[in-house]
Amino acid sequence: MLKVRDLGTTDYRETWQRMQSFTAARDHATPDELWLTEHLPVFTLGQTANHSHFLLDTTIPIVESDRGGQVTYHGPGQIVGYALVDLKRAKISVHDFVCLLEQSMIDTLDSFGVVAERMPGNPGVYTAGRKIGALGLRVRRSCTYHGISLNVAMDLKPFNVIEPCGIPGMTVTQLSDLVPNVVFDDAKLIFEETFKTLCSARVTALGAT
Repeated sequence: MLKVRDLGTTDYRETWQRMQSFTAARDHATPDELWLTEHLPVFTLGQTANHSHFLLDTTIPIVESDRGGQVTYHGPGQIVGYALVDLKRAKISVHDFVCLLEQSMIDTLDSFGVVAERMPGNPGVYTAGRKIGALGLRVRRSCTYHGISLNVAMDLKPFNVIEPCGIPGMTVTQLSDLVPNVVFDDAKLIFEETFKTLCSARVTALGAT
């Protein structure tokens, strides 16, 4: 069973600490959860990232996180989905779970008529050569935390400060630039339902084997 929590707008550090605490305290019977949020403006660096990916000075807070991946930006108007899942219990590899998260974003965008795809060697999802969704995970005792961010209707200017996800020359886009008048809450609900559907399909497929 997957429990969904809509946290509203949150501070990145506080939510990160909550994820760490949840993961440290969970046991084999703890239900998996999906946390949905928007963050106050913040740049985050994954474990392999460094400050050389900043192209300009900024007054926006910078947080060195324990997730995988490089540097990205979070701000209002972006869906952030934190997947707290016991991979061992779900019988899914880290690689396959990353693919599931990417597919959740791809299918969400497809519901709006936007074609998105993966880029080999660079986690996340892309449309017309621009990044629209980022991904970074941490796995502890076979349990994941952190997750995805999908650009919906936000201020993209802070992305000009960085090389998004450490890719030189990479530009970003968002759903509202591709689909006029998109409603953020509609996109968030579609992502939630898409993620739950893909997780349920995974469980069903395991039950059929």
